[in-house]
Amino acid sequence: MDTKDIQQFKNALKKTKTITIVFHFNPDGDALGSALALYNYFKDAKYEVSVISPNPFPSFLGWMPGADKIVVAQENLTEARKLIKNADILFVVDMNSPRRAGQDLQNAIVKTNAFKVLIDHHVQPEIKCDIMYSTNMTTSASELVFNFLYKFYSPRKKITKEIAECLYVGVITDTGSMSYSCDYPESYNVLRILISSGINGEEIHRKVYDNYTESRMKLLGLALSQRLVVIPELGVSYMYLTKKDLKENGFQIGDTEGFVNYGLSLASVHYTAFFTERDNRIRVSFRSKGIVDVNVFARKYFEGGGHANAAGAFFHGTMEEAIAHFEKSVRENAAIL
Repeated sequence: MDTKDIQQFKNALKKTKTITIVFHFNPDGDALGSALALYNYFKDAKYEVSVISPNPFPSFLGWMPGADKIVVAQENLTEARKLIKNADILFVVDMNSPRRAGQDLQNAIVKTNAFKVLIDHHVQPEIKCDIMYSTNMTTSASELVFNFLYKFYSPRKKITKEIAECLYVGVITDTGSMSYSCDYPESYNVLRILISSGINGEEIHRKVYDNYTESRMKLLGLALSQRLVVIPELGVSYMYLTKKDLKENGFQIGDTEGFVNYGLSLASVHYTAFFTERDNRIRVSFRSKGIVDVNVFARKYFEGGGHANAAGAFFHGTMEEAIAHFEKSVRENAAIL
């Protein structure tokens, strides 16, 4: 970000009545945190603001300030597309490509005449926006939203408790409570400011991590006890859950969030994957320790992407085909794993 970008944004804001915010499919705490922080900020400034989620978000994040106002595109696609089309300013947060919002929304994002602002921390952005605030040298999109609002746009403005709660959720969920992607000194200053605004970090942690469903616990037990596969000679592991597994255990949106990280808990493993079967595709999450770049792997073999140590993709085929393709691909890359 530079002064030219901020001035350009301020000029656009002078002609703005409506602001729409959109994030990626299968949203997590950072997607909601960054979007709802922007929502609350501009709502308080008396703008007409809307937030669009491509599909339902996890129930354990439903307490977040403004979450009850989110328009879920899968439930009201006509309204979601209209809000994007008619927006004066469109914020694209926590995603680097329109396709990450899903087929239902990607064309609307590309074709809208809105002034577009990208705030994202994934590598290699594939979207053209009027302002591109994109870097992976940060904890999260939520930290970038904090910088955008309180460092660049309005440094003298006091942060509200509601906005601080949203940003805090984004930071802690995208870093595993500051256990990875967190080696940036400035990030801890941001957390200091958020805590100083009056939020209760311990309470927020309970709401996020001690607010799971019974179905989540059953699925986690199943994944660890019966669906964990380790390839010791490669330092690789993976887990999977079939559509039948999900149905029999009462799966709810968000139940499998974070499951992929358990594969890295093994001392001998530095690369892991988690496969979840849906109606017409397999969702794949990748994680790694150290120098193994899962973003490169996901892009090359699964047409996905993300960060160096965390990436995702979709595989169009059966679970057996997805796993076979993964095993073949990691063996081809044995020299760098």
